[in-house]
Amino acid sequence: MISGKPLICVTNTSDALVTFGDGTADKNVRAAGQRKIVSPSSYPRAIAMAGGVPLLTSELCVCEMAELCDGLLLTGGEDINPALLGEKKLNDSVRWDDTRDEFELRLFKEFYDRGKPIFGICRGFQVINVALGGGLYQDLVEQMGVVHMNIDIRHRITVREGSLLGRLFGSEFRVNSTHHQAVRELGEGLVPTAWSVEGICEAFEHQSRPIFGTQFHPERLTNIMWDDRTPDFAPLFEHFISLCMQGHEIKEMRI
Repeated sequence: MISGKPLICVTNTSDALVTFGDGTADKNVRAAGQRKIVSPSSYPRAIAMAGGVPLLTSELCVCEMAELCDGLLLTGGEDINPALLGEKKLNDSVRWDDTRDEFELRLFKEFYDRGKPIFGICRGFQVINVALGGGLYQDLVEQMGVVHMNIDIRHRITVREGSLLGRLFGSEFRVNSTHHQAVRELGEGLVPTAWSVEGICEAFEHQSRPIFGTQFHPERLTNIMWDDRTPDFAPLFEHFISLCMQGHEIKEMRI
């Protein structure tokens, strides 16, 4: 907590993939130390507007970040290495970043072990699923014949009654869609709560922990980025901040 606000660890991406489609490392980038840490402004803005204080990870100090921060926001970005699914690369559209994969899975474990709230968006949604033993479609187009990679798409989803999204936004509404991969088998403890018309899982919640996620990008559908074709998803981020506040208060009581 800082100034009465929860501190939220926000994961970052880099300026370039370390691992390319053929599975080889870009040794020049790594050796020269030129990997740049970046983040779309929409993630920290959504956290700040909801009452939290965003802190980018910088891909360092996993245990310290998990101890310092009150919650974890796993953000969007690259594909996930198929080797983490026990699979080989399906085709050349599958491109991942081993450095980010390794860091975020470690980060998830540290926050999970401490029982702190975790919110996953797009890639982050998939990271949670993989960390809990779930599977992914490597390429939705080839494996399902579905195109969900278009910034202009606003497609309809159906929401489970009584779920977090259902309570906040109702049983059916439109969301954006910019993902190449998607959840296939759900990880341990995860309950699906929303689906696209094709049956793609668009949201889940953990059955006993303060963990939830969306395949779509709510951070691009709130405050200055909201375009009125979807709900304003500010309440979803406010819910996350509330969970982080509650977790901090419980920790303080125990101390």
